[in-house]
Parts: sequence; structure tokens; C-alpha cells
Amino acid sequence: MTRRIQLRTLLIGGVTTLFFVALITRVFWIQVVNADFWQSYAELQWSKKKIITATRGTITDRNGETLAVDIPAYTVAVNPKLINEFGLQAEIVQGLHKILGKPESELLSIVNAKKDDGTFYPQREVRLEGWKIDLDLKNKVEAFSKQLKESHHIKDAGISFVNEQKRYYPKQNLAAHILGYVNREGAPVTGLEAFYNEQLQGQNGELQYESDPKGIEVPKADKVYKPVKNGDDIRLTIDYTIQYYIESAMKAAFDNLKPISMTVIAADPNTMEILGMANMPTYNPNTYWEDAKPENFTNHAVSSAFEPGSTFKIVTLAGAVEEGLFNPNETYKSGRIRVPGRTIHDINRSGWGTISFLEGVKRSSNVAFVKLGYEKLGPEKLKDYIEKFGFGQKTGIDLPGELKGTVNMQYDADYAAASYGHGQLLVTPIQQVAAVAAVANGGKLMEPHIIKSVTDPNTGKTVKTEPKVVRQVISPEKAKEVGSYLEQVVADQKIGTGRHAYIDGYRVAGKTGTAVKVVNGEYDYTKQVVSFIGYAPVNDPKILVLVVIDQPQNSELGGGTAAAPVFKEIVSKSLQYMGVPKSTPTTKKAGTKEASLLKAPSLEGATLANATGQLMKQGIAYETLGKGSKVITQFPKEGTPLEGGQRVYLLTEESNKMAVPDLKGSSLRDAVEVLTLMGVAVTADGEGYVVSQKESKGKDGVRSVKLTLKPPETTAAGKREHESGAESEEKQQEQGSGPSG
Repeated sequence: MTRRIQLRTLLIGGVTTLFFVALITRVFWIQVVNADFWQSYAELQWSKKKIITATRGTITDRNGETLAVDIPAYTVAVNPKLINEFGLQAEIVQGLHKILGKPESELLSIVNAKKDDGTFYPQREVRLEGWKIDLDLKNKVEAFSKQLKESHHIKDAGISFVNEQKRYYPKQNLAAHILGYVNREGAPVTGLEAFYNEQLQGQNGELQYESDPKGIEVPKADKVYKPVKNGDDIRLTIDYTIQYYIESAMKAAFDNLKPISMTVIAADPNTMEILGMANMPTYNPNTYWEDAKPENFTNHAVSSAFEPGSTFKIVTLAGAVEEGLFNPNETYKSGRIRVPGRTIHDINRSGWGTISFLEGVKRSSNVAFVKLGYEKLGPEKLKDYIEKFGFGQKTGIDLPGELKGTVNMQYDADYAAASYGHGQLLVTPIQQVAAVAAVANGGKLMEPHIIKSVTDPNTGKTVKTEPKVVRQVISPEKAKEVGSYLEQVVADQKIGTGRHAYIDGYRVAGKTGTAVKVVNGEYDYTKQVVSFIGYAPVNDPKILVLVVIDQPQNSELGGGTAAAPVFKEIVSKSLQYMGVPKSTPTTKKAGTKEASLLKAPSLEGATLANATGQLMKQGIAYETLGKGSKVITQFPKEGTPLEGGQRVYLLTEESNKMAVPDLKGSSLRDAVEVLTLMGVAVTADGEGYVVSQKESKGKDGVRSVKLTLKPPETTAAGKREHESGAESEEKQQEQGSGPSG
């Protein structure tokens, strides 16, 4: 018996010992060997992480008008479990179909959605129609939900919202090809949104904290906070108002001419800041999926290359003038010219007889430019100037998808054709703008840019884009001479091919272009690209505009009759808006629009939005004074004739609350009138137009402004930040040499 007890005791002791050994081993394994794993697992149970979403940077125009911004968005969600419990399926399907436009069959499958175990889901999002909707639509859904709750006497109708953010473009289609868009998933797709995504998107922050089993934050527990870095704000060089003028003029022309596409670029030739850029057809970045055709998203301004036609003759002319080879009074026989391998004809195949080279420029004679480029300059120098003006290489503009074009002349006939913009020569619109700007600004080829500044909202640091000169292509004196010849192309109302671009009161320089398209290796005279490029005022250029129209429906139209009027519409309104005074006498023609000056409309009592909209449509420059939403008074008064460049001032607050406006470019009369309306004392020094102003306040609290004025010819007008045989030209009948115009 004793022995048995001893054996049992020994057995129990051994088992107990083994148990404790196993337990200690297990504890050692967990706490020492696998300590890191279990520590991490435990932290997951009590540690919570909250992501703080970064706000995408805002994109504005040069004057602060918002073009792209993040705004709150709301995704509609339904609770199938609750909806089926209360029997609301039919009502919710019908109601959401009516508000969101989502098919009833798809809504029915959502409100009846079940898990694998056969139970209803507690939440399902209504995509795509209910995904990231705006506040107005959300309010409609909320009102519908409230109606359901009241009619069924329930606290919850099974409709809720997920708070999100989305990208919003308040100007709708405006500048769509510049901005690009961010898709519904939040990914940038095209334009600046994609090109500058790294700067715009910012970096999300996060907050880590400890919580109890119920998920409630533990007081005084350690926290780890990584601050959010919001995206950089980007300020563009484009001007919303000029962009508006561009797109309005383009739409009218596009509807009338029915081309494949249109492209317009406006730039300040002195800095190569892009003031406006647009293409048609276009799209709305807010509803990009509705304009799904690929051609709607192409920014032809930088990513399409074509034979330029006669607008390219500016390069040939500039090279000949720079080399001292252009004598405007020298004569030649027009009509046709023979080069090795090809006979080249003028627009008028029989020619105009023996004419001067200046007349040849005004008539856009192919023969004149073959003589200037191929014979006088010679192939080597012609190609050298083509490359100096930036063709065959990217301009470096800060936009995605830029092409470098083609400069590939090999034979004599190629060089002869290149002298008037055809043959082995393909250019992009932005290259043409940069090249002609070099003529306008005194011979400097500059790098175009569309980003004016980038600001880090987290630090306030701003990086500005400074104008960049690539090279001096021609001398300032020769550039001015070339401009004088191009001015005659527009000013000569009898034979100048650019006469339809003439703007009364302003000196305009420009050149038309009509290039027949190549189809299957042959020129097809029923398909052509027509264009006009020019700048104004010639003596002090403020704006340069290129208009390109690809294949207007009427193949009889050329650059002079199709593109030049679009240029005129844009530039005339832009110069007025920019405050550039007219420098040439007004030519009054009976029965024409020029015979009567614009008059100040009646705006007092109107909302500010309606007043500014009316002025923009009429092409009248304006300045808003005060921060009110309604026009209290205006200057000039209703019915007052407006001189070129004169502004309408809209006062929206009591004068003593308003800041003194920038009056540079205004006449003394207008400046005094505005300041008097505001109760501000005025002193003036000089005569002409305001070039500077200095504000001060006396001991009695009365504000005063001293104005400095200079005569018009020395006034740096431009009030905003822009400071710092002709009819036959339209129809082409070349034989194998490519047409021109």
C-alpha cells in the first residue's frame, strides 16, 4: 500500500513538474522568443490610427479667380436591412431614381443586397450616380429621406451619407485643357492636375492613440501625431477674363465654321506668360465622362504638329531683314518660280506682274519668300534661323505632352517649300507663339510658361516663375523693322491679306496662313488648316494671339476670312480690358460699328455679378471698388461714351470703407472723378495718363492721393499684371508645292 502511494505521489509530482516546465517554456517562448510579435498584436488591439486627409492645392488665375479647388462631397448610402424591415424598397427606388437618375433596376438590386449568409447588408453605397454628389443634390436626398420618415413615423429611413471631398472646377469648361481633371477615384488624369500632381496632392497626416476595448480614447495616454501637409497652391499666368473672351469667340466661330478643331493661344510677348489657351472641341472637367470622345481631351496647343503655311513666312522675313537682304522697294516677277525638282506658284497663279517685295509680303506671295529664303538667305542660313527661332525643339512650356515638331529639309525643293511654311516642316502652335513673340519683344526667344507662382500653404513660402530668355535671335532694331512690315499686312485694307484683323484705334501686326493638308501623301485642296497670328499695339506689344482652325467645312475660306476675325474679336476686347489706350485716330465709317463709341450701360442697383457679366459681354473694362454684392454707384454714368481703354468703375460700398484703386493707365479726368466719388483729395504732377500714385492720410484723417502722369507715348499702359490681291489668298491652287496664304 505504501509503495503504491509513493508511486502515485511520484507520478503526480512528475506530471506536475512537466506541466510547470511546459508552462515556463511556453511563457518564455511567448515573452522572449515571440515578444515582438505579441507586442505588435497587443498594440493593434488598443492602438488606433486616424488618417488626416490632405487638401489638394487650389489652382487660380493670375488675379486669384479660383479655377480648381477641393470641396466637400457626399456619397449616398442605403441600409438594405432597415429598408426591407420597414418595407420601403419601392418608395426608395422610385425616389432616388428621380433625384439621382440612377436606373430603377440597379437601385432595386442595391436595396435588396444580401451577404453570403443570406442576411441583408447594413450599408451599401449608391454608385456612380450617388457618388460624391454636391450639396444641392445632397439636400434633395435629405429632404426625400425626411419625407419618408415623417410619412412612415420612423426615426431612420435607411438613407445616409459618407462625407468625402472632390475636385471642383467652378468655371466649368473654361481652361479645361490647361487644368485637366481629377477622376472620381481622386486620381489626376490630364493637364496641370496630372503634371503637377506631386505638388498639388500634399501628404496625409495621421494620429495614433490608445483606446479601451470599447474604442474610447484613453486619457493621458501617449499619442503620435504626424501633421498633414496640404498641397501647394498654384497661381497661373492666364487671365480669366481674357480666357473668357477667347472661348466665347471660339465657340461662335466653331459653330459657324464647323471645323475638326480650333486652337487659340494668347501670350504676353514680353514675358511669354500665357494669358489664355483653349481648344475646341472641349469638355467639362466636372462631368468629364459625358464628353468621352478622345478628341475632346487633346490640347492641340502643345501636342499637335502641322504644316504652318504662310504664318511661318514671318521667320523667313525676319532672317532676311536681320541679314540685310530685304529691300522693301526691290522688285521681282511674281506668279511662279522654278527650283530644282519643283515649280512653285503664287496664290494667284498668273501673279501680279512685277511688284515690290513689300507688296509681296502684303499679298503673301510664295515667290517672294522663296526668293528671300531659298535664294537670298540660302538653305543653310534659312535652316539656321528656323532652328534659332525654336522650331524642331520643345519650347519647355510647363504643360504635359509637348511635341518638338519636325525640321527635316534634305533637298532644294524642301528648303524652298520651308521658306513659306510647307514641306518637311511641322510646327506646334506654342512654337509659333514663342517665335513670333521674339519679333514682337525685340528679338528675344523666350521660354513660355503658364505657372506664375507656387505657394506652400503650410509655410507661406512662394516660388515665382521668372521670365527666361533662351537666346537673342535678331537685333531689337531689326525686330522693330519686321514688325513695321507685318503691320502693313493688316493695315493695308486693299491688298493686305490680314486686313480682317484690323482693329480701329490700335496698331496691329500679323500674318495669315492657309496650309492645305496632306492626305495619303498628296495635298488635298478640300482640306486645310487656316490660321492668323499677330500682336498689338505694334509700338508697345501687350498681347500676342494665334488662332488655328483645322479644316473648316467651307474649304474656300482662308486664314484672312476665317481666323483673322476671331483674332480681332479677342484682341479688341482684351486691349480694352487691359486698359491699353488707343493710339491711332478712330476711323469712323457710316453704318459701321466703329462709327459709334461704346456707352456706359446702366448698372446702378444691379447685383455685382449681373453688372460685371454685362460689361464682360460688351468687352468693356471694369474695376470693382469695395466688397459689397450690389452696385451703389458707377463711373462713368449711364450713357457716357467710352474712349478706347476707358474703364467703368463699380462702387459697392460707402466710399470711406473702400481701398483706393490702382489708377495706372487712367486719364487725369477719370482718376480725379473716381477719387472725388470716394471723398479722396487729389494732387497731380505732369500730364497725360497716370503712371504712378502715392496715398497718404492727413492729421484730420482725410485721405489724399498724389498722381504722376506722363504723355500717352511714354505711358506704360496695361493696368493689371501684364505690365513688368487679297481675296484670292483664301483659296489655294498650288501644284505639288503646298499652298500658302
